[in-house]
Amino acid sequence: MTKGNTTMATAFADAHPGDEPTIEAVSGSVAGKVAPLPAEAETPTAPSSALAGKVAGWAKGLLAPVLGIVMFLGLWAALAPQVDTSLGALPGPGEVAEQGVALFEEWSAAREVEAQFYADQDARNEAAIAAGNPGAVNDFTYAGPPTFLDQIITSLQTVALGFFLATAVAVPIGLMAGLSPTFNAAINPLVQIMKPVSPLAWLPIVTMVISAMISSVDPLLPKAFVISALVVMLCSLWPTLINTAVGTSSIDKDLLNVGRVLKLGTFAKLTKLVLPASLPYIFTGMRLSLGVGWMVLIAAEMLAQNPGLGKFVWDEFQNGSSQSLARIMFAVIVIGFIGFGLDRIMMALQAFVSKNRTV
Repeated sequence: MTKGNTTMATAFADAHPGDEPTIEAVSGSVAGKVAPLPAEAETPTAPSSALAGKVAGWAKGLLAPVLGIVMFLGLWAALAPQVDTSLGALPGPGEVAEQGVALFEEWSAAREVEAQFYADQDARNEAAIAAGNPGAVNDFTYAGPPTFLDQIITSLQTVALGFFLATAVAVPIGLMAGLSPTFNAAINPLVQIMKPVSPLAWLPIVTMVISAMISSVDPLLPKAFVISALVVMLCSLWPTLINTAVGTSSIDKDLLNVGRVLKLGTFAKLTKLVLPASLPYIFTGMRLSLGVGWMVLIAAEMLAQNPGLGKFVWDEFQNGSSQSLARIMFAVIVIGFIGFGLDRIMMALQAFVSKNRTV
């Protein structure tokens, strides 16, 4: 036994007279007197692991869509040269992208021409005023042909007006139908008959009515613009109307009974109880209506000859140049992206309103 162990054994014998010191007892005494070694500090890996998990989740979520797009573009590039049309072979992704760049360059050149037009007009007006001839001052508006980006803006304005009118008509009628079974039974046959009518069938009727109503030479809104917007309204209001009626009729009856107990008026009941509870259904209908309106708009613009994406597609089809098919395909892609963006905007608006509703 070493010197240190002998000392510990002696201390044990003094504390426990008559007992023979054992190895277990001595070891226990040592364990009681010697402080345990501190545990090795752990490396804080939790935040980095969580970040790595999020990155992996994002990568996994993006991998499949990216692969799908790449495969589609590959098939398109491989099969397009095999398809012959009256205007030549079907354009591939590269040719379509080139026409997209060309359309942007045309827009930039048109903006420069417009700026130069107004600059020259201002210079002529200043010279006429300096010469003491104010009668020669002119204030003309640039009337160049609309570019592709201008037509996109026109289409967005048209669908916005049509969607606003559709919502303004559909939501009140849907609320009345949801609150009154009698009113719902009265309008249901009309809704089911009007809902599947094509925009091509509505267009001649709307055109004749608007042409009779708008007879001024310089109306507030162009006649073709109003015709397209009304066709969009007539074809897109039904999803909002039906979903609003369904959402209103499915409100918990206890909620309406609370309104009766509190003696709420009609307006207060609508704003405090019915509308907040029906919002998810209403926004679902509005999303569907906006998608339908955007699809209908292209056909309406083609036939009404209202400047917009539909007219652009029709003009390029009538043009028949070697670049027309690629430009039409680029317009189709832009139409799809805009429709997707409008749907995402409606989703974000629905999430925002639903998060802040009181019921």
